[in-house]
Amino acid sequence: MTKSKTYIATAPGATIKEQLVNRGMSQKEFAVRMDMSEKHISHLINGEVILTPDVANRLESVLGVPAKFWNNLESIYRQKLLLVEEENRMEKDIELLKNYPYSEMVSKGWIEKTIVPTQKVRNLRKYFEVVELSILQKEEFCQKVACRKLSHTEKSDTGLLVWLQKVKIESRTKEVEPINIKLLKESLSAIREMTNHTPDEFCDKLDSLLASCGIALVYVSHIKGSGMQGATFIDGKKIVIGMTARCKDADRFWFSLFHELGHIVLGHINKRNLSFSEAEEKQADLFAEDNLIQPDLYKAFIDESNFTKASIVSFANSINIDSGIVLGRLQKDGYVKYSSFNELKKQYEIK
Repeated sequence: MTKSKTYIATAPGATIKEQLVNRGMSQKEFAVRMDMSEKHISHLINGEVILTPDVANRLESVLGVPAKFWNNLESIYRQKLLLVEEENRMEKDIELLKNYPYSEMVSKGWIEKTIVPTQKVRNLRKYFEVVELSILQKEEFCQKVACRKLSHTEKSDTGLLVWLQKVKIESRTKEVEPINIKLLKESLSAIREMTNHTPDEFCDKLDSLLASCGIALVYVSHIKGSGMQGATFIDGKKIVIGMTARCKDADRFWFSLFHELGHIVLGHINKRNLSFSEAEEKQADLFAEDNLIQPDLYKAFIDESNFTKASIVSFANSINIDSGIVLGRLQKDGYVKYSSFNELKKQYEIK
């Protein structure tokens, strides 16, 4: 017998067992009369195997109860079993609801509005394309994803899953060429030059350039508390980069993009393990730093110890990069206060 709060599913085996008790017949004798193994009879009585039409016919011959009765009993049991299992799954998933930013997803138009917990669960299952939300916690389900993430909590992790699924859904409409890492490497300088342009000027060009390398670039608004900046993963025959301009600062946008490109160029997303090491994240950070500002030129500028606004702009112009990116690097490295010269930083609104 299997049960949930509302339903009880009783296997036909319980009725078979009653018949045997009433007749004083052992399972061993019954197995002989049924011309079946004792093991199979034991499984049948315990509801561990399906009562097939053939077994129903044998039961009619041995117990005198019509095969139609046994077939009907099996059908009812299987239906009740599905109801029991679904209700139990639903109870577990309702417990997980509190971790999902459902209201925020509704406000973004990503999911239907409802106040009914069971309907929320069904909507989330459809959104994630799973039969139950607990599957999202399994390692086998997780894919290798490179993420630039600034926080880590249980809610931020579910926020990350929500955001990644939206990226995956949006990427399906993107047509790209076969993956070409060589071409991507050759295109890094062209991507870097785009830092001097506005989103209206570079978005389509960047999208097209990456598509020629087999990469689908998707912009998805961030989920509060997820701490997301960007993510990279392989989906089918394409590489997907998800980006959000959550902090709006152009320097953070470009650093995040080159960080994700670093994971691709360095081969991190080709591995089968489910998470990135701290060393891999540092490698991606270094890749972004060095490709945005050449290390030798940056060192020469630092050695001059002249960190005025004018000198920062002059250095940025000399290496053909947005001055806000240079300022952001100097602030991160402690050469300039975070409160200084922020008027040099462009603000992006990418939708």
